[in-house]
Amino acid sequence: MNTAEYLDRLLEKYASAFDIYQPYVIHGKEYPAYGYFFSHTEKYVLVREANMWSSDSYEHILFIETDEVTEALLKEAYDIVRDYMEPVLVRKGEKVPPPDHMYSYLTIAVLSSKAVSGPMRRAIRKFRFEKGYKFNMRGFSQAHIVCASMEDQAVHTNFVGRGSKKLFQDIFKQKLI
Repeated sequence: MNTAEYLDRLLEKYASAFDIYQPYVIHGKEYPAYGYFFSHTEKYVLVREANMWSSDSYEHILFIETDEVTEALLKEAYDIVRDYMEPVLVRKGEKVPPPDHMYSYLTIAVLSSKAVSGPMRRAIRKFRFEKGYKFNMRGFSQAHIVCASMEDQAVHTNFVGRGSKKLFQDIFKQKLI
């Protein structure tokens, strides 16, 4: 399986809950796809006007296809999270996110043709970006990174991205139709 086939299967899974945009351009560079998820929950008593609390949860996922995972690619991923995803997608150019913001997961999904080297696996595990707003009273943003390599059909994540690992592994297990 190559990265394009893998991406198509992955997007089929994500399309049930995410809005998918193909291709997606950030600062003049084109990426194969971007996904957006939003969830709003609230608690009220008898009528909606008696709202006790409400919260908004988001996930933004950017898909990147590459031949191999390099230090430059991981730096680019970090820069995208820090300079685009967090300020533009989460805060929308404001100082803090909207009032009911609870959390935003900023996920980078890297699809690599070649196996991930040992030093890059360690760099993926150490990949970290977290930001709280108003002492977390306005929620937080957290970066997840998931890397799937086609050559050895392995999936590597950082600690907070480990929840996505099973989905990415299941794509390798799907039978060809």
